[in-house]
Amino acid sequence: MPVSVSRSPSGEHDHGLRAQLERLGAQEVGGWKVGLTSGQARDSMGAGFRPFGYILHDRIHTSGATLPLERFRSGNALRVGVENELCFRLRSALGGDASRTDAMAAVDCAMPAFEINERRLGADAGPAERLADDLNQWGIVVGEGKRLDWERFDFEALEVALAKDGATVETVAARGHIDDHFASIAALARQLHRFGRVLDAGMVVITGSYTRQSVAEASRWEGDFGPTIGKVAVEFA
Repeated sequence: MPVSVSRSPSGEHDHGLRAQLERLGAQEVGGWKVGLTSGQARDSMGAGFRPFGYILHDRIHTSGATLPLERFRSGNALRVGVENELCFRLRSALGGDASRTDAMAAVDCAMPAFEINERRLGADAGPAERLADDLNQWGIVVGEGKRLDWERFDFEALEVALAKDGATVETVAARGHIDDHFASIAALARQLHRFGRVLDAGMVVITGSYTRQSVAEASRWEGDFGPTIGKVAVEFA
């Protein structure tokens, strides 16, 4: 399975991540995302580079939440999308020397989730701009947390199905598609440490997208991670 190594940022990447944290300011952080870990996005800013993005505490919603579609309208265009991701909640903090084993010990539960993305930049935006813009992050929607045998559970066997208004629109198998989740969490902790941040107890982490779709109208979306992980739903109205 591909492993997140989160190589140190280049000068441009470093500038973008620092600008992101300046934009965050004193707002309360509820968690973080690990970017560029899956599909065609992997390594798109350089081999092994896995940037972070912040998740605001007040934008963590529970499954079944309804979000106002107009919140994401710019002119006549809707600039919102959904991605199914796994979300992990931590029971203990991880520092700058975190290993995959440390991350596994620190995780409390895994939740089926949606990342809600808001496309705020134009197609011509460069890497530093995308990093400063928090990698399109707007918020997340999470389902019920599950405590599993992390050593034995086969995350690569997962198959995630995304449905819109009850009809399946996309199905993605995990194998070969996404980085190891615990390696990604450890890499995130190390990367945050470089910027004076801590991946703290109680925070949540999303580790990369399985499905990805744009939202163009009022609709209900459901992500199905299978019987063990479960389902998550969000409605735009």
